[in-house]
Amino acid sequence: MKILLASLLLAAACATGAELEGKVVGVSDGDTVTVLDASKTQHKIRLAGIDAPEKGQAFGQRAKENLSSLVFARPVRIEWTKEDRYGRKVAKVWVAEPGCTVPSCPKTLDAGLAQLTTGMAWWYRKYAREQSVEDRGRYEFAETEAKARRAGLWRDAEPIAPWDWRRSRRAPPRYEPG
Repeated sequence: MKILLASLLLAAACATGAELEGKVVGVSDGDTVTVLDASKTQHKIRLAGIDAPEKGQAFGQRAKENLSSLVFARPVRIEWTKEDRYGRKVAKVWVAEPGCTVPSCPKTLDAGLAQLTTGMAWWYRKYAREQSVEDRGRYEFAETEAKARRAGLWRDAEPIAPWDWRRSRRAPPRYEPG
């Protein structure tokens, strides 16, 4: 009964949105971070609304470095509504502006939107319906502007979206005669 109640509470929190505060202690790539909360619990966070180049892909390392410069070792606020199939919280990550050096700075910078603005990620249209109408507009505009400025990965003549790159790396199914 306790497990069922805990599961229902977690599901309700995820459906309505949940927040946590902590410090970024790891950056896996251009769209995934690890946050340590006040109780010393680690949370894997997948930035909502974006897909950054993979580690072995063009601009993958630069996307990771850019995200690190924004959030690593800094306090953040996480707003999440779901977990993905890997158990990561899919979330907006809010951080203080990079120039602010005092702990009381408000967390007003959306790290995912910053990745789009600098050309370090694609807007993940596949999941646009999970974003607010306002965020959809902001994210689409940021990607469009980054393309127009040829910022970051948009400098490439033919940038390959991470979802296409991942699909091309999967082994084709093997035929086994019956």
